[in-house]
Amino acid sequence: MLAPGDIFLATPGHRESTRWVVGGIPAGGLVPSESYWVLAQAGIIGNFVGDSPGSKGHLGEVKYLGAVRIGDDQNLNMRDFVVSSKNGKSDKAALLYVVLGTSAEVGKTTAGIGIIRSLLQSGHRTIVTLKATGTSSVSELLAYRDFGAAHAFDCVDFGMPTTYPSDRAGVEDMFDRALDFCLCMPADAVIIECGGDFLGANVPVFLQRLKGRRSNGKFILAAADALAALGGKLMLHDMGFSVDLITGLCTDTPTLRQRTESLCGIPAFNMARGGNKGLRF
Repeated sequence: MLAPGDIFLATPGHRESTRWVVGGIPAGGLVPSESYWVLAQAGIIGNFVGDSPGSKGHLGEVKYLGAVRIGDDQNLNMRDFVVSSKNGKSDKAALLYVVLGTSAEVGKTTAGIGIIRSLLQSGHRTIVTLKATGTSSVSELLAYRDFGAAHAFDCVDFGMPTTYPSDRAGVEDMFDRALDFCLCMPADAVIIECGGDFLGANVPVFLQRLKGRRSNGKFILAAADALAALGGKLMLHDMGFSVDLITGLCTDTPTLRQRTESLCGIPAFNMARGGNKGLRF
């Protein structure tokens, strides 16, 4: 926990959350001695644009002291610590699961954890998880590890604190590195969570990069309610993807789950309550 006067390491970044905070890097970058805002719990700072009414412990104003230097003439950069994605490795053909959401906070990480538990019960042992888009989150990666994932990665591991703004130049290269690295790891299964909603955070760009590599993944949609699930299913169909399972808040009660299944014609399952019982992939 930080207190007034503490000095901490942060990174400039963008955020376009539909649920929490919106802000980004000002034109020209950060200026030493100027004040900015902590836009995400991961330590992302920039100009503040707006937020939702909900409580946010991280959101506050901070003074930028300057960049950390390596030697005399080079700024410390996140890209200095990316995982190695060597060319020449082949796709290991692991089982692939892609978790998408109609919004933030609708049950995507819960769905990912449910898939991990189901795979482990089925005898699979080495599971790789990738939070491919949205805002980086150590707590989400640790949750995946706690429930049995052998490896957990997000955009930080490939050189970016977030995948915002939505029209970000060069994001394709980062997505390609992430896919090459994760799909080429020796594993029984790879679970990919696309953070945020699937229209933002460059999720459509990521899905197209994935489509160029794999066409046999299982797609799980987390939605807030039955109408969101239906809209999500139709939009994903227009993008060239079929939903295999629906989960999230739209399955919280028997009434809502049955309505979701009836509207969408797709099995709906509550992973928060049911855990991994009954999952069949």
